[in-house]
Amino acid sequence: MRDAAVDAQWDASEDEGATWRKDFDLTFERESRVAMAEREAPAVLDARFSAPNAAATPWDEVRALLERAELFWISTVRADGRPHVTPLPAVWHDNALHFCTGASEQKGVNLTRNANCALTTGTNAWKSGLDVVVEGRAERVSDDTQLQVLADMWSTKYDGDWQFDVRDGAFHHEAGEALVFRVSPAKILAFAKGDFAQTRYTAPSDDEQR
Repeated sequence: MRDAAVDAQWDASEDEGATWRKDFDLTFERESRVAMAEREAPAVLDARFSAPNAAATPWDEVRALLERAELFWISTVRADGRPHVTPLPAVWHDNALHFCTGASEQKGVNLTRNANCALTTGTNAWKSGLDVVVEGRAERVSDDTQLQVLADMWSTKYDGDWQFDVRDGAFHHEAGEALVFRVSPAKILAFAKGDFAQTRYTAPSDDEQR
């Protein structure tokens, strides 16, 4: 039978192991996103919805649009199944889209029940431009260090129009607290216009997504 000192040492060892595993998982997740960002995402042209001589849109063009687009439309689902769509700013960082919302706003309420969502950006022109749809699950970002990086990106991208203080795992500004979410894409669709082409991009591990 182990004495109290041995039990305490065993418990401390288990706690350290759990902490190490958590740190390793977080590091692996981030490095995986960075690795995806540094290589071209697999692109598949859907000939059913493309012009006869259309070519797949290069991933670099899609990523550039996600980085520079100032306005996105987010689609979420209400508790009764009805859709909810609203515009919002967002930033592309570590191969994921990030946005913020008040917890009591409709999209914030919807996401607590169902994290699945889609964000869309592009142009309303018919024969020119590129439209992009990002599908995935919204996950809270609550680490203050990560949030400060994102707050700085919001300020830079929107020329100071959005200024956030970071504390207690959230953004704060004059309108109140804003929760920050990350959407790591399960699937991205790009719709090129003029020479119409529908291109699909998926993460290597998401080939079975529909």
